[in-house]
Amino acid sequence: MTQAPTPTADTVRRLVRSLLADGATAGAGPDVRPVAEGGEHATWWVGTRHVLRLARDRDASARQRRELRLRDLVRPHIGVPVPVSVAHGEWASGLSYTLDTRLPGASAEAQPVTAVGEADLAALLTGLRDVPVRQAETLGVPRTAPRSLETLRTAAVRAAEELADADEFDPARLAQLNAPAAGQLGAQPGAAFLVHHGLKGEHLVVGTDGRVRGVLGWTGTVIGDPAEDIAGLAIAVGAPAAVRAATLAGYGARPCLRGLWLSRCDTVIRLADRLQGRDDSPVPLLETQLLRAWEAILLERVTDLRDGLDEAP
Repeated sequence: MTQAPTPTADTVRRLVRSLLADGATAGAGPDVRPVAEGGEHATWWVGTRHVLRLARDRDASARQRRELRLRDLVRPHIGVPVPVSVAHGEWASGLSYTLDTRLPGASAEAQPVTAVGEADLAALLTGLRDVPVRQAETLGVPRTAPRSLETLRTAAVRAAEELADADEFDPARLAQLNAPAAGQLGAQPGAAFLVHHGLKGEHLVVGTDGRVRGVLGWTGTVIGDPAEDIAGLAIAVGAPAAVRAATLAGYGARPCLRGLWLSRCDTVIRLADRLQGRDDSPVPLLETQLLRAWEAILLERVTDLRDGLDEAP
């Protein structure tokens, strides 16, 4: 396979100069800076109004082209902004790019979401459920089967022992999710909706007022288990905020608790992988995500899995 070229500031500046016909291209050209967050695409700030994303391989290019159509599909439904592509094409043979509008705000990793922002997240979850699945499938959005919470629980128990050796986590905290409880929190048949599948902090743009001003990163979107997005929000904004948003969106106890435990198991496994050299994510970020997912919520205190759960979507 031919090695993809490495984009440089000069590469980006020449491309942007050919795309923008206003004052942003005057003089030495637009100010371009690589974006630190994210890694699937080479992503660059272009001045103060645009973001350029360069796909680095053909698979990423296919996902990016699908993303452009998918954003148009979800925009009328979700109640929060998504970027608009002002230009797109190929920056190298077979490799796509999109020059997007820059949404004002900061990453949810740096700017907390307020109660009004939780309502924005609820609108997002509601809108994703309302997107016609058949239309998403015609764009090539894949279907994915729900993950087995029992399989994930078993992996998390092993990971928790590794974290205990490093004095990072008390494995006893996983005792609440025993095998019968994991079985109670299985995904409900027929509950497959459009799932962003990447609602981590860097993909949520939050204003200084705590409102959600945009949602990025639609390349990994699937049709599948909506609890995955609740899990993503638990890692991004904390378990209480995620469950409150999901409840506002009409989700009942089962998907909320399923999302909660997906996030908790995931964060334990990811941190253990990092400490054992199986992952290269920043340790402070993984530790923060684990703390967010393990924040206590009222729902788990008042819900007894042995008594059954409501069957809300």
